[in-house]
Amino acid sequence: MTAVATPHGGAAQGHFAPRTGGNRHLAGTGALLRLALRRDRIMLPLWVLAIGGTTAGAAGSLGSVYNTPEERANVISSMETNSSLRSLYGPVFNDSLGALVSWRYVAFMGAFAAVMSLLLVVRHTREEEETGRQEMLSSAMVGRRAPLTAALLVALIANAGIALLTTLGLASEGLSGALALGLAIGGVGMAFATMAAVMAQLTETARLAKGLTAAVLGLAWALKAAGDAASTDGSHVLTWLSPIGWAENIRAFAGERWWVALLFAAVIVIQGAVAYHLAGRRDVGMSFLPARPGPANGRLATATSLAWRLQRGSLLGWGIGFLLAGIMFGAMTEGAADLVGDNENTREILERMGGQAGITNAFLGAMIGMLAMLAALYAVQSVLRLNGEETSQRAEPILAGAVGRTTWAAGHLYVAFGGAALIMLLGGAGLAAGYGKDFGPILGAVLVQSVAVWLLGSFAVLVYGLFPKAAALGWAYAGLSLALGWLGAALNLPSAVMNLSPFEHLPKLPGNAMEWTPVLVQLALAVVFTVAGLVGLRRRDMQS
Repeated sequence: MTAVATPHGGAAQGHFAPRTGGNRHLAGTGALLRLALRRDRIMLPLWVLAIGGTTAGAAGSLGSVYNTPEERANVISSMETNSSLRSLYGPVFNDSLGALVSWRYVAFMGAFAAVMSLLLVVRHTREEEETGRQEMLSSAMVGRRAPLTAALLVALIANAGIALLTTLGLASEGLSGALALGLAIGGVGMAFATMAAVMAQLTETARLAKGLTAAVLGLAWALKAAGDAASTDGSHVLTWLSPIGWAENIRAFAGERWWVALLFAAVIVIQGAVAYHLAGRRDVGMSFLPARPGPANGRLATATSLAWRLQRGSLLGWGIGFLLAGIMFGAMTEGAADLVGDNENTREILERMGGQAGITNAFLGAMIGMLAMLAALYAVQSVLRLNGEETSQRAEPILAGAVGRTTWAAGHLYVAFGGAALIMLLGGAGLAAGYGKDFGPILGAVLVQSVAVWLLGSFAVLVYGLFPKAAALGWAYAGLSLALGWLGAALNLPSAVMNLSPFEHLPKLPGNAMEWTPVLVQLALAVVFTVAGLVGLRRRDMQS
């Protein structure tokens, strides 16, 4: 191997040496792309299959619910008169089955694609710099903009996979509409991929880069919701200020507006150019918004206070999101009966999700269940922060002192389990406030569902403590429970499959009878899983 000059001066030998005449700022991009794809070889296909596969299979599930033109026409009529439901799902532009798929899924799947993209881009840019791995790679002839290019290419591959899977799955409903829907979802994903690329240059930590990009995503959703509530045809100016609103206004299966895709292209190009410009004007590990230095005298006396300091921002974001979501769902409750109307299939799905004590209580139970399934993602994320602290070797200096492993882990578990209960209570309070009644029964139902959230969090503790390299199984089980809760009722999956989710065993409240046995059993299992995980953590070697 021949020594070559690096972009930062000096020499390097090895696999990252560029070909003669190549762009030195992009040197090593191919190698970094292969490395990123290898690291994401499990999670990337799961994201693509979850988002693209769900959308592609939606025609079958919605076709069984709205199987006549009259029923589809009723949906349009309900959306025109119910601004609360319209703020969640958006307007319906056509009564075809494909248009109903777009109405029901384009905003949600676009938001999920945005989350996937921001996580991918920050993971392969700012997170690599924060852990010091990027500095090591840069010494081996990696161009200044190569990491950013590789990260954006990974996001592009993922979003292209979602668009392709969506198009192929819905092609039977009309190829033009299927392609428009796929491009809409992928366009939202790439818009937030480049947004995350900009944030990764501005901020000094991966956590802050993710948080700021997620805040922009939340703002985009709020603008879309407000605009859709104010207009029946997606024409409000607030809708047009949001990339999610653009995805709706492509109008897949309803006279496609291909020119709206140019908005995505413009934003992707502009934000990408800004990210590349910023990447070329800073040193590795540095940022344009440096972190604020801490106080001269430390105030973190315990492992719990450190865990709280590390996770309070995330908890605050989740709490605000749950409160706002609860208010929105509560405001929709009175209109639930109008949306269902005489459609027996929709009524059955809602009753399977939320119980059979009337449409209103079934709707409340279904919304509480949805909040609980999302809260499980917070619990798993918070628990697995332990794994991130361990693998990044930030836990090592703490454990080298007087702090034991159990004490260190317990600090994060207090935040995980206590935080999950808190955001559930905030969601319940918002739901009761939006509905305007039944405050006590709704909070009671929220606490019951929190038990399954704790069980999923404790499973993540068990896997992390005993098998840290398989910690992603915690995410897998939470994701499976979310998928079963969201799609299982619509697909009428057999009980043997539905029972894999802990939420399926808890009583459907409010409105139905309270059953203490499954609640106590799941609480006992949560304690056993947590203790077993902590025992495993004490006995095994720490990861390097």
